[in-house]
Amino acid sequence: YIEQARIDWGVPGLAVAIVKDGKVWISQGFGVQKEGSSTRVDENTLFAIASNTKAFISSALAVLVDEGKVLWDDPVIKYLPYFKLYDPYVTQSTTIADLLCHRAGLGTYSGDVIWYKSELSEREVIERIRYVPQAYPFRAGYGYSNLMFITAGEVIRAVTGQAWDEFVADRFFVPLGMNRTVTSTTRLPSSNVATPHKPVDDANQPIAWTQWDNMGAAGGIISSVRDMSQWLQMNLSSGLWEGDTLLDPKQQNVLWTPHNSFVISATSHERFPGRNFNGYGLGWGLYDYHGRKVATHSGGYDGMYSRVAMVPEEQLGIVILTNSMSGVTLPLTLWIMNQFLKADLRDWSKERLESNSSGGESRISVLKRAKVEGTMPSAELSSYEGSYDAPMHGDIKVIQDGNDLQLTFSKAPLLSATLRHWHHDTWEIVWDETHAWFDFGLITFQLDNQRQVRGLEFEVPNYDIFFDELEVVKKE
Repeated sequence: YIEQARIDWGVPGLAVAIVKDGKVWISQGFGVQKEGSSTRVDENTLFAIASNTKAFISSALAVLVDEGKVLWDDPVIKYLPYFKLYDPYVTQSTTIADLLCHRAGLGTYSGDVIWYKSELSEREVIERIRYVPQAYPFRAGYGYSNLMFITAGEVIRAVTGQAWDEFVADRFFVPLGMNRTVTSTTRLPSSNVATPHKPVDDANQPIAWTQWDNMGAAGGIISSVRDMSQWLQMNLSSGLWEGDTLLDPKQQNVLWTPHNSFVISATSHERFPGRNFNGYGLGWGLYDYHGRKVATHSGGYDGMYSRVAMVPEEQLGIVILTNSMSGVTLPLTLWIMNQFLKADLRDWSKERLESNSSGGESRISVLKRAKVEGTMPSAELSSYEGSYDAPMHGDIKVIQDGNDLQLTFSKAPLLSATLRHWHHDTWEIVWDETHAWFDFGLITFQLDNQRQVRGLEFEVPNYDIFFDELEVVKKE
């Protein structure tokens, strides 16, 4: 079933581990490490686990709580005085627990444009969070925030004197024998490493690994299903591993208690008939399934998706790592779970594939259809040149290059692009490099009534890196 799903979803390679009752039932690779290659995936092949890193961060902080070094309700500014949010009261009130359950008032993925492919350090990223807009009242909503976990990683550094990954390695990787697991693309070994792939015209295009070091605490771990099976077994054993307590059971219970709850829609009830609550703990997604609690998380990296799920009452754990950006991990996880629970034996892979094929017109198609042919810019090309200020990100420069313009980000040179006239004062962004999350994009220059350029606006349709959040003003 797993192999057929891999083929049906067009995934070059994936790996799966299933643990049950303290034993590894399956730890196996499927497909190839790179499209067009014959090198097979196995249980030790490395993939990005992306946001499954978040559970390691919350568990690391749980260790520090158990040791009396921090409290869940400690304000973040106690450890990071430079931490600021959109409101002084929220800045003063945000706690360590708030960082880990997505209730700080920031929108889902909001502000990811700050760190993505930038040269900013973790501290510099955190110092720019103050410019990210409020999306809902503090502690009265849900917005999935990578920025808050980057902040949590720096809290670990402030308390222990160790970078988050050094602390996590000492407390979890080493005792669990996660010997191939690394936390940066700069530490990838020379062999048995999967290649990321971007979907392009129903095919998989191999792309380079993207460095996520400045947001590593939110998604930087790279691991194998063999190593991750050790992590699952420790969690399913209430934090115990080979006679040692790596994670205090009382603190693990805090991690697996909902701190932020979601409304379950009628559609979700229909799709998941055994679900009665849905929420987020500390670093873990939580829901019930036919009377059993499930602790889970997904991960999305440039060219790789992953998923972890555990059913503690059944002593069942599942990890799936892939080298594609397809949605195969959820239906596979549900199908595997149901082979043990015998609660809902539908063909989840087929059902989700059919559901995915019924989408409407894309945002990119709408933008392209609205193009007005035969127009000219309102001003001379030299008028668009200059330095622009984006407080959330840094300086942006536009220079003339023949009939085109060149765009550069001072803090993110990898986001450089050529601008080609689209219509009126709008230009198409032709990126110098291939990016996993976005392709087509537009920039519109804002002119005043004297036809002087005052700023610019981005429109880059995607579901994660929101360039439109940048408030960009031309410098005098």
